Amino acid sequence: MKILAIETATEACSAALFMDGKVLERFEQAPRQHSRLILPMVDELLAQAQLPPGQLDAVAFGRGPGSFTGLRIAAGVTQGIAFGSDLPVVPVSTLAAMAWQGLTEKQADYALVALDARMAEVYWGVYRKVSNISTAVDGKETLEIELEAPEIVISPDEAPVPLPDSASALAIGAGWEAYQAQLRRRVKGVQLVALRPEILPRAGVVARLAVKPLREGNTLPPEQAQPVYLRDRVVTLKNSS
Repeated sequence: MKILAIETATEACSAALFMDGKVLERFEQAPRQHSRLILPMVDELLAQAQLPPGQLDAVAFGRGPGSFTGLRIAAGVTQGIAFGSDLPVVPVSTLAAMAWQGLTEKQADYALVALDARMAEVYWGVYRKVSNISTAVDGKETLEIELEAPEIVISPDEAPVPLPDSASALAIGAGWEAYQAQLRRRVKGVQLVALRPEILPRAGVVARLAVKPLREGNTLPPEQAQPVYLRDRVVTLKNSS
């Protein structure tokens, strides 16, 4: 199985190639440089693997939530590659990629993922670890997670925490740094194992999370590769003078 993955939802820009159970990745934290960096990253990976795009099985991308501009870049590049080589597309949640990364690095039952959505809100997702080790990925076992409640954009003072009492959880994402006091009040009774605001979504994780839906046939045609913003619109205040 060969999957190209693209992730540009935050200040991090990355591309990855999942091939024969291994992941090759290019990753760089470069705000507002994604449109310049992403295609060279893709070209480098395919050249390193000596793999023409037509031999891929699918293209995966971080569908959001995240930066509106970043999400449009990822969707546009994904559509271009998938159209050009007649490939299916696998969209992967940005918050799921962050949750998976955190839960593979630190033992906990849940991941509480918060990205700063500006306007005093966060993109919020609660993920549950299904098992320590689960579905095999091309001969290698990997963690499986499930979304516990719908991803939303919400005030940190109102973030839902549908966890049982005394559950253990990781606090993941920059939203925890921006709104730590408010979010901590929301998780009283939850055992916070670690605070990981530095975790950013990575294309290598997006590629791994795309394996299961690709195997199960849960893919989209290229024209349906669309970002998931969660917020319908951005309010811009203009000076009327």
